Amino acid sequence: MAASMNTSTIPPSKLAHVVFRSHNLEKMRNFYLQFLGAKIAFEIPNVLAFLRYDEEHHRLGIIGMPDIGDKVKNSNGLEHIAFTFDTLNDLLQAYQQRKALGIHPFWCVNHGPTTSIYYHDPDGNTIETEYDNLDTDSADAYVSSEAYRINPIGVDFDPEELIRRLDTGEPLEDLIKRPESGPRGPEDVPE
Repeated sequence: MAASMNTSTIPPSKLAHVVFRSHNLEKMRNFYLQFLGAKIAFEIPNVLAFLRYDEEHHRLGIIGMPDIGDKVKNSNGLEHIAFTFDTLNDLLQAYQQRKALGIHPFWCVNHGPTTSIYYHDPDGNTIETEYDNLDTDSADAYVSSEAYRINPIGVDFDPEELIRRLDTGEPLEDLIKRPESGPRGPEDVPE
């Protein structure tokens, strides 16, 4: 291996998995099995569950820790994890399937680069499900724009209305285009 003069590190090839600590192991496991359409890759009841939904041996782990307290909202920590869908139709179909299971989002927003639907899991962690509205170069240009500087949060949408528009055959470009809404900041993000 040749020594490098580069001061940055080699980036990883992918994010492999996320692991939660929980005093609600069974509830969290059951939620994520439904939410992700996952299956159990490995489990020790009341101790540990590894879940997978794709080619990775596990994408999500949950460690049972019955003696820990509830999540503290106003503290440092991970804000959310995000899962991407290949098509807008897939994102909206997953929304409908989750709704039928009694899993409802708390926020639906077109950020510009993504159309995103946010949920809370049983421990209060935030999950984003998204469709990439733009390719990487276009997303980079968008987040450098004046419109994004004024409103880096996005514009809320009604998923039922978006489904109706999709079902009527409205062009994808119109469905994913973020409307202008004026200034908006972090204080406008629901909890």
